[in-house]
Amino acid sequence: MNKAKVKLKVASIFWAVLFNAMCLADGNGAVDRGLFEIWGPGLESQNIVMPARYFFIRLLNYNKESVPDKFESNFQITINGGTEQNKPCRIWSNILNRKDGSLIVRYKVYDQCSRLEISVKYQQQHVAESPYLVEGLINPDSCYCPKENIDGAIDSWKCKALPAQIRADFEPFQKIDWDVTRPKVIKQFDKPHSVSLCHYVIKDNQVYRKCYGNYVGFNMFSDSILLSLTRKAAVPDLEFFVNLGDWPLSAQHLEDKLPIFSWCGSADTNDIIMPTYELTESALENMGRVMLDMLSVQGNGEFPWNQRQSKLFWRGRDSNRHRLDLISLSRKHPELFNVSLTNFFFYRDEEDVYGPKTDHVSFFRFFDYKYQLAIDGTVAPYRTPFLLGGGSLIFKPHSKYYEYFYRDLQPNTHYVPVESNLSDLIERIQWAKANDAEAEKIARNGQEFANENLLPQHIFCYYFHLLNELSKVLESEVRVLDGMELVKQKNLSPCDCSQIKTAERDEL
Repeated sequence: MNKAKVKLKVASIFWAVLFNAMCLADGNGAVDRGLFEIWGPGLESQNIVMPARYFFIRLLNYNKESVPDKFESNFQITINGGTEQNKPCRIWSNILNRKDGSLIVRYKVYDQCSRLEISVKYQQQHVAESPYLVEGLINPDSCYCPKENIDGAIDSWKCKALPAQIRADFEPFQKIDWDVTRPKVIKQFDKPHSVSLCHYVIKDNQVYRKCYGNYVGFNMFSDSILLSLTRKAAVPDLEFFVNLGDWPLSAQHLEDKLPIFSWCGSADTNDIIMPTYELTESALENMGRVMLDMLSVQGNGEFPWNQRQSKLFWRGRDSNRHRLDLISLSRKHPELFNVSLTNFFFYRDEEDVYGPKTDHVSFFRFFDYKYQLAIDGTVAPYRTPFLLGGGSLIFKPHSKYYEYFYRDLQPNTHYVPVESNLSDLIERIQWAKANDAEAEKIARNGQEFANENLLPQHIFCYYFHLLNELSKVLESEVRVLDGMELVKQKNLSPCDCSQIKTAERDEL
């Protein structure tokens, strides 16, 4: 493209943005509230208690099309509330620009608040239904105020219907008698050098566990989500086992079908699948210690689709032979790939062939490119939700492994399927380059799927559903067993739950 065309393109973009901004106002300069959409669980924070609340803002033109507005400064967003002591609530907020005409606003509440007001202005004028006044007491996530049972939580959190994956996972386990099944699980999987799992009991809304194996540090993830759920709802008495490793355990060839909660499933196992520890931590540590979460991955990409490079980008370690095949493919077609290995462990003796290894790259920089590859490592690639959220086109090889949401993903709608040995990957990438509009549509569908199924609200809802279904099939008495330790709540805020308890008595 010559300089004259570049100048013309820049000028066109400038005038288009200016024209769209002018069209937001009437002849008197009043902004048309109807050209803004505001939605999300953060507008109902009295019912939906998360570590970070969030909501979305979309700017539209009169054709109801999104207007890419890169100037967050046009928006003035404030979130305020007061404590019972008539002091301002401590609230931290930030804004993420998705560069598609929409913003993500997320905020963290550190005190019990009332009179919460969310104000969204554009060029100093309220838009949509702003200001939003949230009725009732707003709890920080660190409050231990379980205000309802799980059925009530599923309703107040506006969770979707029971996920098909949960229904399928419990099909082999219509009745669970742990007095019979528990000894079989322990006998089969008490293998300290190869298996790590934890035995959990929830009794009177308190979490207890006993772990088996030499490497049980990943119980921090299962501990954290269970403690979080019990702070929010009165969880029924339950007993279950959680697999702390990546490989599913409940092989179909075993003499008995054993109900094990795992992060990954496969075509030849009967494990009951949960959201992965990475996705769970994304929900629990949003605006906390994690940099990568399902909201930040959408707000930290630098380029919209039409400015991304038309190459497939990938970084990872050598945990699957087909990842080495990917390196070979890229060397034959360097115009289609930017891929390399960041570590050699499984195939160290072949580093001189497939190396040299390269440094890690910020995950946000993945989305400088239009195409991503969700290729298995030792099991399913746990980065898949984040790849979907980033808005690039996902190429996904066939695999026997799956995560809890794969059942709802549709090939050629949310992603492009490829053969497990990558034999048709070149052809698929070339198709995407030749059909850019269709490729972008699939990428947008994938991102929309992530926003409708994989955000923190959905993660909590999945766990609510999972524990609720488990409660329906347990036949044995739930009791705290010898050797189990109490998993204590940490860093709880001093919260007054009396309003919640009174409300429950009134309902009864």
